[in-house]
Amino acid sequence: MSLNLEDKKAVVAEVAAQVANAQTIVLAEYAGVTVDALTQLRVKARQSGVYLRVLKNTLARRAVADTPFAPLAEQMTGPLIYGISVDPVAAAKVLNDFAKGNDKLVLKVGVYSGKLLDKAGVQALASIPSRDELLAKLLGVMQAPVSGFACALAALAKQREEAAA
Repeated sequence: MSLNLEDKKAVVAEVAAQVANAQTIVLAEYAGVTVDALTQLRVKARQSGVYLRVLKNTLARRAVADTPFAPLAEQMTGPLIYGISVDPVAAAKVLNDFAKGNDKLVLKVGVYSGKLLDKAGVQALASIPSRDELLAKLLGVMQAPVSGFACALAALAKQREEAAA
């Protein structure tokens, strides 16, 4: 069923709002992917905060026009699924991880920080730890000296108690 003009304007406005806040957009070809697999992909995307949508390419071109994502317009051909995320690596990570388990989903291109990325670039971006992972690692590094110091203090207190007794 085709969309009327008002529906098309609404879709472009919705996608443009997502693009305005995005840091990364990744495009992947989804021809041959089953509906069940796409549903699983959508669930994973939602959990990761990724806006995932199958769009008419002409509407997507209008949504990214005059944005840092405009270089994608030339690449918007064929059946594509669009992953848009505020987190710099989330869209790349979700689509790349799914593509590893489903050979029908093929990463095509992406844009991060105004730069067009080929498939290898998207995969490299996906390999970067997410913000949450980096914060967890930082917290672990920060807690290690404190917990070591606490253990040393406990051992010293125990030693002094034994010496006093």
